[in-house]
Amino acid sequence: MDPLQRRLLPSTTALAAFDSVCRLGSFSAAAVELTLSQAAISRQILTLEERLNTTLFVRNGRGVALTPQGVVYHKTIQEALGLIRSASLHAMSGSPSATLNLAILPTFGTRWLLPRIPKFVSEHPEVTLNFATRIGVFDFKSEGIDAAIHIGGSDWPNAKCTFLMEEVVAPVCSPSFLKDNAIVSEHDLLRLPLLKMRSRPQAWDDWFSSLGIDGKQPGTMSFEQFLGVAQACVAGLGVALMPLFLIRPELDDGQLVIASRHWVRSRSNYYLVSPEGKESSKPVSAFRDWLLRETAEFCKSELAVDFHC
Repeated sequence: MDPLQRRLLPSTTALAAFDSVCRLGSFSAAAVELTLSQAAISRQILTLEERLNTTLFVRNGRGVALTPQGVVYHKTIQEALGLIRSASLHAMSGSPSATLNLAILPTFGTRWLLPRIPKFVSEHPEVTLNFATRIGVFDFKSEGIDAAIHIGGSDWPNAKCTFLMEEVVAPVCSPSFLKDNAIVSEHDLLRLPLLKMRSRPQAWDDWFSSLGIDGKQPGTMSFEQFLGVAQACVAGLGVALMPLFLIRPELDDGQLVIASRHWVRSRSNYYLVSPEGKESSKPVSAFRDWLLRETAEFCKSELAVDFHC
């Protein structure tokens, strides 16, 4: 190996020290994480900067900050260290197994995704799945999550959002509630308790606007999860806008009925989200390809047509 090639291959100790300082923001914190002295961390960073002939950090009285060159270098080095760790784990285990830590939406996960997961496991026995329930945007890095099923927009910061399918909603309630509160026209809903999802505060506004109805909505309850909304409807507490494919059991057994045949496309869509640096990993890529096939097949099915999803 010639001198230039050797220069372009810093020691993993120096790279690990650099990555630790970048993530933790100080030499002292990196020293604790790597069980080295602060002086040793400083030497590793100085050696790396001399080897690259580049200043990676700006030192100041409050700590350290990455230079523009340091920011670019760290992004690539972080990915490379992750690949080295994965390769080492595979070599140690003697098998090409991989782990996918997946965050799922509570209702979508239990009602739609999990019944299909055996097909993924059958196709990819080398991937070990770990599930966590999450709602809304969170920090992938601190949570240790590789990918997430997300409902909303495609604006998750520092992540790749892959569109899965749209969401269509319609008003539902319990049969007894509908019997006691006759709905002759959609205007009648303005006098009834309208249950809401906190993640979709404008859902009812959009529904009424699509009909050209302008009126003050009554005060109502709000919920974090669709199953909570569904249970409130079953209990006769009001009317809710629901994606019908997620409440098929309640519709099939008559616990819930459709209160209006006016379906509206939600502002929210379903996405698979993966953080930068993870989107091309084998477990994430395998799951993304499989999930895209599953959602495409579902959206073409008679069930999807019947439930307008």
